[in-house]
Amino acid sequence: MSTIWQDISQTVKEIYRGQSIIPLHEPTFDTLELEYATDCIQSGWVSSVGKYVDQFEQKLADYVGVRRAVAVVNGTAALHISLKIAGVQANDEVIMPALTFVATANALSYLQAVPHFVDVSKDTLGIDPQKLAEHIREIGERKDGCLVNKQTGRVIRALLPMHTFGHPVELDALLDVCQQYNLVMVEDAAESLGSYYKGKHTGGFGLVGALSFNGNKIITTGGGGAIVTDDVQLADYAKHITTTAKMPHRWEYQHDEVAFNYRMPNINAALGCAQIEKLPEFLSSKRALTEKYRSLFQKVEGVDLFLEQPHNSSNYWLQTLLLDEQLYDRDKVLEQLHAEGIMARPIWTPLDELVPYADCPKADLSVTHQLKRRIINIPSTPLKGDSNV
Repeated sequence: MSTIWQDISQTVKEIYRGQSIIPLHEPTFDTLELEYATDCIQSGWVSSVGKYVDQFEQKLADYVGVRRAVAVVNGTAALHISLKIAGVQANDEVIMPALTFVATANALSYLQAVPHFVDVSKDTLGIDPQKLAEHIREIGERKDGCLVNKQTGRVIRALLPMHTFGHPVELDALLDVCQQYNLVMVEDAAESLGSYYKGKHTGGFGLVGALSFNGNKIITTGGGGAIVTDDVQLADYAKHITTTAKMPHRWEYQHDEVAFNYRMPNINAALGCAQIEKLPEFLSSKRALTEKYRSLFQKVEGVDLFLEQPHNSSNYWLQTLLLDEQLYDRDKVLEQLHAEGIMARPIWTPLDELVPYADCPKADLSVTHQLKRRIINIPSTPLKGDSNV
């Protein structure tokens, strides 16, 4: 009788035939990226300005369905500026999932604000709206038009949901909570380019949203991120403070506030322009990969492939398995898969367990900690030239 890691290994190797080392997720480049990057190099405009930055921002805005996009150096910078322009101030609390990458909390800490951790849903892997509402009723009170944490005395300024592995959270219910308690929604859509909630693209529901184009994302600019919003004035301000707050002038260097050098280089944007043109192809291949995994894992006892909710369309950025913890030990499975050359990984350590954030306010996180023991991600790279896998 085979062991669980052998079943997973055989399934992955059946899909990625002929690869001795199978990475978790790697970028897919071809001649289009080379063409645009070469054109960028030959133009001499490879750094702070150039036509590809403008083109990439417009393509992103059009794709997400918002009025503006501002390209920046990485997803963490996008989150930092999104929170800043949304009005988060020092000593504010911002509600976020404990089950997220550390950048979600780090970006908030740059503003000297405080993460407030809440639990996630088993159905979406994102913030559980019902548990959130119950938690706010328990610890919150209204003062001067703001929601205040009775236990800390701090204003709770915003809600920061994250679409885990590309799976949209229950945005309607979370927006209802925001409206009821006068919270600003900032979406961490770093992983969800190409994902839709009830037919509308993620990142466009909150006041602002943040995207990431790291090398392992569904499209990549090498390193990069973007702020997306329907608020033109906020977008203008984001562009200003991510480009050192330099005042327009033909030669003078005048800066009207302390700001950031977060601008995306033109050569990175050239890659992004090529990648976003191929995004529909990537999404098709991702869905075909999901279907192949779904069919194969139906035969494996104690393993569930995480799938989108019926009203959502996920980009399936990272394929996600949930192990029956009564049958299998997550770390032993990962150890054996790595020995087989399969670069699987666990989900992130919940943020409340990390030293910098151990003392932050938090709700009951029982689902978060159960999922930590159960989730692994397996190879998720779209197969080149084959949307049918």
